[in-house]
This record gives sequence, C-alpha cells and structure tokens, in this order.
Amino acid sequence: MSYEQTYHIGNNQNTRTEQAKGFAPTIRRVRQLATKTKGHKPGAERQAEIRTNSNATNGILKCTFLPKLKTAHSVLACQKTERDFYNSLSKLTEHYSIEPMTTQPYNFPYNIVLGMWDIDTKLKRTHRNWDSLHLFQDSKKTILQSKERFEVGTTLFHIPIIPLFQMLKDPKRKKNAQLLLSVCSYLYHIARIPYYRQEDSYLYWLYETHKDWIDYDDTDETETYNSELRQAECIGDIIEQKLYSSINLTLFEQRLSSFKSLDTFDRECWQVACITLALYREYPNTTVFRNAPISEQDPYDDDIEIEAITMEKYISFVADTKGVLYNSVVESINNELNEYGRMEEPSISIPFDGKNTLGKNLDFENRMFDLLDDLFIVLNNFNKTKK
Repeated sequence: MSYEQTYHIGNNQNTRTEQAKGFAPTIRRVRQLATKTKGHKPGAERQAEIRTNSNATNGILKCTFLPKLKTAHSVLACQKTERDFYNSLSKLTEHYSIEPMTTQPYNFPYNIVLGMWDIDTKLKRTHRNWDSLHLFQDSKKTILQSKERFEVGTTLFHIPIIPLFQMLKDPKRKKNAQLLLSVCSYLYHIARIPYYRQEDSYLYWLYETHKDWIDYDDTDETETYNSELRQAECIGDIIEQKLYSSINLTLFEQRLSSFKSLDTFDRECWQVACITLALYREYPNTTVFRNAPISEQDPYDDDIEIEAITMEKYISFVADTKGVLYNSVVESINNELNEYGRMEEPSISIPFDGKNTLGKNLDFENRMFDLLDDLFIVLNNFNKTKK
C-alpha cells in the first residue's frame, strides 16, 4: 500500500548519519555506535503578525467564520482517521502485549499524538529491539507501523576456527571439539555464516589483500604475518572440509545426549550446544541474513545509494581473533567504517493493517547473536584450560 503522509515517533530516519566509531578487535561489546540522529531545532523566525487595515471599521465584528473542522466532510474525515488509528492501535498492543493508556477523551488530533507517545515510551522501556513508531495515512486508510532493529554496536561477530582445530588435536578435549563441530556446522550450512576461505566472502578478500601488502612491503613483522597467513590458509581449509560434512548435523543430537560434563569448560560447551540445537529445531531453514536491511537511498538524491558496512563484513568465521594479522584485519574494517559512517543491522517493519503479524519479530536474531557471542567466549577460553 502506498501512503501519502507519514508521521513518526522515534529515530529520525531522514537526517544524515553521524560518523561511526571503530570496532574493537574482539567480539565483546565495547560502546555504542554513534548512529543516533539529532532532532531538528525549531525555526527562529516567527510568523509575521497580521493587522487589519487602518481604515477598517467595526463591520468585521458582524461577520461569522465557521472553523474548518466544523464542515461535515472534515468531521467525517477526522472520525475515520480516529477509527482507523484505534483499530490499528488495538492490533499493535495485542502484538506487543502492552496496555495502552486511554486517550479517546482527548480532542483530535491530540488523542492520536498522545497515544503514539504512550506506546513509544512503553516499548522503549520493555522491548529490546524497539526503534520507532510511524503513522501512515492516505486517502483510504490510516495505520500504525512499528520498526524493530537489532543494535550491533561495535561488536565484530567473528568465530575463530584455529582454537577448534587445536581442540581436535587435544585427546582430553576431543568430545568437546566434536560437539562444537556440530555447532559450527549448523552456523556454516543453515545460518549461512560466511567462511573466510570462500572466495566470495569479504574476509577472504581482506586476507588476500594483506598477503599482497606483505609481499610488497617488507617490515620487521613480515615473517610473523607470513606465518599467520600460512596457518590461516592451511587450518582454514582443513576445518572447512570437516564443517562441510553433513554428518556433524546428523550426529548433533546424539553427540549432545552422550556428552559428559566434568568441569566448567565442559559445561560451557554443553550449554552452547543446547542453545544451538534448540535454535536449529525451531528455525531449521533460517539464515542470519533473513532480515538484512535493504540498501537506503540518499534522502537528498534518489539516484545515490548510501554506502554502509554490510552484515557479512562483521559476521564471519575467521582464522583467529588474536595476533598481528587479525589486528591488521580489524584496522582495515575500521577504516572502511570511517569512510561509510553507517552499519546495516537486522531490522523489520510491521504494518498493523489487519494482516497476520504472528512470527514477525527479531527473536531469531537476538538468540543467534547471543549464541555467536557465547561461542566466541568458549573458543577463547579453550587456551586458558591448557595453562
């Protein structure tokens, strides 16, 4: 449906985005990305005063002017707008399970403005992914539409595979490694997390770029870079062959049910596997990019597409998340972020127009990104268990 007028409460969608801050070279959340836009200041220029002609007499007092809202057509239009608004509001509050304040006693349009403010305020406090509320109106209908967004902040969701390789070589942790192979196979096959050894992936291009830089510029760290690159390529290919095998998904439940937790690290691996299997069962065909945003156009020029850090640039399997090579990779991502100044984050818009809204949420994204965060911690903790 195409709507002619739009009113919204929440983040301003039409102002230019401020320059974003850089990523930290870990998966942990550090600080929020500066993507909030600033509101408009009221204009300083006042409306010019209107005065009657100096020759006017008291005849003006004998005239009667009916307010525009008194006309039958405008009254009916306002009544329809109110009726549509409260019908849409009822569906919205049912979807989000919230109780709206009573605004019907207030005159139009203050009742609508107050109702939107009330919903926006409540959902900001209670809903993890709340972004903004919009009122769309055309000549036929008025509806409310919500927008939800998963806020990435400055997190790089990079899953290192070298710790998994080392775990496979450790006789004491082989069961852990097999369990996490099933977890990573789900992420590889079903969630479609990009793998850095795939030639069409962003990280593959970054690693190849660094290889060219190292060959061109000889420094004191050249040998370290070359060693880490060789390791990244060799181990990356070995682990991808293992992840590619569907046996890891076939045996996932069996591996989990037979796994014995003997220490804290075992319990961490078991918990991550449980979360992954539950996600796999509930969303058997869902990818991490299902709600990737559509590219935005420049509000000042429809022919220009706003460049941004896309999701595959901050979600990926990587060789490792430490060392001079990875630090240099993160620096390259930060430089690109500084050029673009905006990040694409999973988001959905839900129009409350009477159609079914069941399942329209970011539940999968919330659980998936929490899982990626937990998996990184487990893989990072493996080295600590060997000390």
